[in-house]
Amino acid sequence: MKIGISISILLLVFSIWGCHKAYEAKTYTSFDDYPVYSGNDLGLSYTTNAATFKIWAPTAAAVELRIYNSGLGGEAILTQALNPEPDGVWACKLDGDQLGKYYTFRVQIAGKWLAEVADPYAKAVGANGQRAQIIDLDEAAPKDWNNDKSPELASPADIILYELQIRDFSVDPNSGITNRGKYLAFTETGTHTPSGYPTGIDHIKSLGVTHVHILPSFDFYSINETLPDTARKYNWGYDPQNYNTPEGSFASDPHQGSVRIKEYKAMVQSLHKQGLRVVMDVVYNHTGVTENSNFNQIVPGYYYRQDTAGKFSNASGCGNETASERPMVRKFIIESLLYWQKAYHIDGFRFDLMAIHDIETMNLISKALHDAKPDVFLYGEGWTAGASPLPDSNKALKANGLQLDRIAFFSDELRDGVKGHVFEAKSPGFASGKSDLYNSVRFGIVGAVQHPQVNYDSVNYAKAAWAKSPQQCIGYVSAHDNNTLWDKIAISRPDASEADRIKIQTLANAIVLSSQGVPFLHAGVEFLRTKQGYENSFESPDSINLLDWKRAEQYANVTNYYTALIKLRKAHPALHQTDAKAVAENLQFSDTPSGTIVYTVSGNNDPAAGILAAFNGTAKPIEVALPEGIWSLALDSYIPSKLAASNLTKKIKIPPYSAIFLTK
Repeated sequence: MKIGISISILLLVFSIWGCHKAYEAKTYTSFDDYPVYSGNDLGLSYTTNAATFKIWAPTAAAVELRIYNSGLGGEAILTQALNPEPDGVWACKLDGDQLGKYYTFRVQIAGKWLAEVADPYAKAVGANGQRAQIIDLDEAAPKDWNNDKSPELASPADIILYELQIRDFSVDPNSGITNRGKYLAFTETGTHTPSGYPTGIDHIKSLGVTHVHILPSFDFYSINETLPDTARKYNWGYDPQNYNTPEGSFASDPHQGSVRIKEYKAMVQSLHKQGLRVVMDVVYNHTGVTENSNFNQIVPGYYYRQDTAGKFSNASGCGNETASERPMVRKFIIESLLYWQKAYHIDGFRFDLMAIHDIETMNLISKALHDAKPDVFLYGEGWTAGASPLPDSNKALKANGLQLDRIAFFSDELRDGVKGHVFEAKSPGFASGKSDLYNSVRFGIVGAVQHPQVNYDSVNYAKAAWAKSPQQCIGYVSAHDNNTLWDKIAISRPDASEADRIKIQTLANAIVLSSQGVPFLHAGVEFLRTKQGYENSFESPDSINLLDWKRAEQYANVTNYYTALIKLRKAHPALHQTDAKAVAENLQFSDTPSGTIVYTVSGNNDPAAGILAAFNGTAKPIEVALPEGIWSLALDSYIPSKLAASNLTKKIKIPPYSAIFLTK
C-alpha cells in the first residue's frame, strides 16, 4: 500500500514537472499578434464542489497556482500546475470546497519564474491585496440586498453630483459617527455634532443632491491595511492594485475579503435608501506600480503602452499608462465595470484622466453599461497628465466630445473662468473680480454646446463647442484635487474680507448650480471647506483632509444658501434643459456692464415661464436693465439685498459679488 502511494505521488510530481517542461511557449512579433480570449470566466469560478482557476498568459511556458491558509505570511499548502488551453489561457481545477483559502499565480517566461502575484481578475482579496481569496460572492451581501434599487431618475438633466472621499466624510471626531472612516459610516443616520448639528448622510440628503461621487474605492496600493487606523498613511487611492475588489482600509476587517464586499454593498444600499445614487471614481488609465503589477508579472508589457524607445509611456504622470486599445485590456476594463455595476449596484462612473483611453474603448464601455442599465451616468476628465503615443485623434479628449456616446466631460473652461486658473493660485476669476473671463463663463453656462452669443475665440481653452447636449458638460469650480474653492479665493484675493470671500464663494457655485449641464460640488464646499492652504492633499493627514463638521455648524447659513440654490434649480426645468437646440433658442444673454453676466432662459414648452439670472463679479453694486416683462424675486444673493420682492419692471441693482434670480 505504501509503495502504491509513493508511486502515485511520483507520478503526480512528474506530471506537474512534465507540464512545465513539455509546453513550448509561443513567441509573437508584436502585441497585436497576441491571441484574444472571448470567454468571460477568467479568474476564479467557485462552487462548494470545486474551484476552477483560469488566467490569460499567452507568453508563459508554465503557470503555477499556489494555495494558502492566510492572506499574509505562511507557506503555500499546495502548488498546482495549470494546463495550457487555446487563446493563451491556462487553467486548473481543485476538487472539494476550497472556501476561505487564499491563492496566487506565478508564470515562467524564458526560463525564469516571475514574481508571485494575486489574480488580476480577483473579486476578493486578503489584507493589502497580496493574495486573492476564495469566497462565496452570493453570501457576501447585507440583509435584503437583492431588493436594493437605485432611486428614480427622470433624466440626466436632473443630476446634481456631490464628490467625497470615504475617510474624509466621517473621520472627524465631531461627526458623531461610530464607524468613522469606514464604509459603514454611510449606514448611520441621525448623527450630529456635540451641539446637535446634523452630519453625515443626513446632511447630504438635506442638501438635495442626487448622486454621491465616491473617490477611488477599489483596492489600492499605498495604504498598509494591517496597521491601526491611526498609523496608516493617508491616500486618495489613485494607485490601483486590485480592480475588482473594494479597498480594505475602509472595512472593519481588511483580512477577510467577504467583509469589505458586504460593507461596501451596505454603503450603497444605505445611500439608495436615502434617495442618493452612487458614482464610483475609477482609474483604469494606470496602475499603482508598473513592473511589479499583477498585470505585468502575468503578461509582461502587454497591458501598458510603450514609447518610441520601448519604455513605459507615462501620460498618467504616475509611471505608466494602460493600453486600452489592446483587445484584452479593453476586455478587462469593460468586464470590470460591468461587474461593479451589476454586483454592487453602482449608478455611474467617473473616469480619471479619461483621455488616456481611446475613443472606441470608451464608446464600447458606454454601450455595454447603458445596455445593462439605461440610466447609468458616465463622465470623466477630458485630458491627460502627459504625452502619450496614442494619437490625439484617437483619445477620449474633451475636444473629441462630439465623437463620444453618452459620456460627459468636466468643463475646465467654466471652472477657471469663474475662480481663476487652477494652477495659478493667485489668479482671480470672474467671481472674484477678473471681468475679461466672461466668455469662458458663458461657455459653461450654456453647457459647452453651440450658442450664438458665445464668442468661442475668447474662451480660455476650447475654441469650439464640444458637447452634443448640455448633459455632456459637467459644470464645476472645485474638486478633490488642487486648492479648495475657499482656499483658492483666500490666496487669489488676500485683500478681501471674510464677508466678501463668502460672497465670492457663493457666487461661484450660484453660477454652477444655475448653468445648463450637470453641476458638480466638492464635499464641504457648502460650508467653506478648507485644507489650510494645502493644494494637492492626496497624502496629507486627516487634519487637512477631513470634513470639519464643526465648520458645517459654524457656516450653516452658507449651507442653507446652497440648499436654496439646489431647490431653485430643481423647481425650474429651464435651468437644466435636455438638448443643445433648446439651449440655443431659449437662453438669451443681455448686454450688461463689464464684470456682470445677465441672461434669461425659458422652458422649451412654456416660453412665459422664464427665469433671469444676474451675476456681479465686481466689488461695486451694478445696476442693469431688465428685459421686458414683470419680474419677481426667486432667490436673492447670499447676503440678501434690499431688492423689492415683486413687480420689478425696469432695473435691478446687483450687490457686489452676488447672484440674483428672478422669475417672470
